Amino acid sequence: MKIKFLHITGIFFIFATALLYTNPLEGQSEKDALYVKEIYDFTLADGSCYKWLEYLTTEIGGRLAGSDNSMKAVDYTHQLMDSLGLDTVYRQSCMVPKWTRGKKEVVKITNAPNGELPLNALALGNSIGTGDKGVTAEVIEVFSIDTLKLLGEKYLKDKIVFFNRPMDPTQLRTFNAYGGAVDQRVFGATTAAPFGAKAVLVRSLTTLTDDNPHTGVNVYRDENPTIPALAISTIAADLLSELLKEQKVEIYIENHSKNHDPVLSYNVIGEIRGSEFPDEIILVGGHLDSWDVGGGAHDDGAGCVHSMQVFETLRAMDYKPKHTLRCVMFMNEENGLGGGLEYARASNEKSEYHLAAIESDAGGFTPRGFSCDAEAEIFATFYKGLNNFLPILERYDLSLVKGGGGADINPLKSQKGLLIGFRPDSQRYFDYHHTATDVIGAVNERELKLGAAAITSLVYLIDTYGLNR
Repeated sequence: MKIKFLHITGIFFIFATALLYTNPLEGQSEKDALYVKEIYDFTLADGSCYKWLEYLTTEIGGRLAGSDNSMKAVDYTHQLMDSLGLDTVYRQSCMVPKWTRGKKEVVKITNAPNGELPLNALALGNSIGTGDKGVTAEVIEVFSIDTLKLLGEKYLKDKIVFFNRPMDPTQLRTFNAYGGAVDQRVFGATTAAPFGAKAVLVRSLTTLTDDNPHTGVNVYRDENPTIPALAISTIAADLLSELLKEQKVEIYIENHSKNHDPVLSYNVIGEIRGSEFPDEIILVGGHLDSWDVGGGAHDDGAGCVHSMQVFETLRAMDYKPKHTLRCVMFMNEENGLGGGLEYARASNEKSEYHLAAIESDAGGFTPRGFSCDAEAEIFATFYKGLNNFLPILERYDLSLVKGGGGADINPLKSQKGLLIGFRPDSQRYFDYHHTATDVIGAVNERELKLGAAAITSLVYLIDTYGLNR
């Protein structure tokens, strides 16, 4: 009898302990699962995000910060958010750099075995131009910025430096491979210039072997001289590298890029005021600017329409949020982060608190899940809260991992909320990244809508249950 009593007591203790650590969704999980299913049903059947993206990328096109197209995109997304019936829609001013590409770049090998040989190229963002006379010089190939210090002025003076380190194809996550190669594009020119180099060429950042050059930001250090910086396609890079094994190579570069004075631009912001916690904000956003080539479909038109789709869906379902939901179209992520920095500055000045900020800036591909980051003191609590949603998210093949949130929302980290990055499949992202091929035809409508539904579902769950309650 005593043994039975102890056994029953033990069962009671286990049951009581389980109650203490119950997932807050317990008992509500099926109700929430049905609501999330309705989110997916509406988004997949009736969501407007693909239609919006088609207009943004084809009727407006590339949206480099400071350009006329970027202002057309500001007008368009402002009008769209107005049409969604949000409580407030407004523009937030920010200063952005203005850079123009000018007429088409010319890069050619002048002493190829069969005469001149053109290489497909794009000037990098912020690159200065060569002018009409161009630049002609012998090429020296390197695979890291550190190599420049070893070679010094003796080998680099009056040369064109060719950075040819590829993205690592063995990396499962292509963003890791990109991170391992991007320094040569960003800092190659400003590092080579003090050694007397005339210009730099950079291998395009993609795992794909093709003839589409990839542009992207180039940063000059104020104290260093400036020299032209251009990217060449991976096919051109391989060809040049092979030729350099056989002979000295001379290249002619001509580009007409130009930096102008900074200009006024805008973030576009819309929100629905929360009914219970109006001073706690859940943000969703993407960056409205793109490079001037292509249509900026995956980078980051997809993130912009993902974010607006959250609001169309929740409005269509007559959802009344507990927290304030805010949609932000950030300006100038590609060339200086002007919009993201100004948004955080103004938010901090108003003593706002972002419980969660979700950024979509990894393309419109099939959703795989979310990564998240926060100040160390609150991360464990919030990450545990987020993981309470996994039983529902896993039904849609979505995972949660530790990792970055996003460039535009990172400046909000000091507010001690959770920063969340939407993570779609990354394998094809750098096929299109910063190229003329990043157009609406590269985006699959169903994959785009699945991404929007995934983000909307997470917004709903965070709004319903919070992260530390």
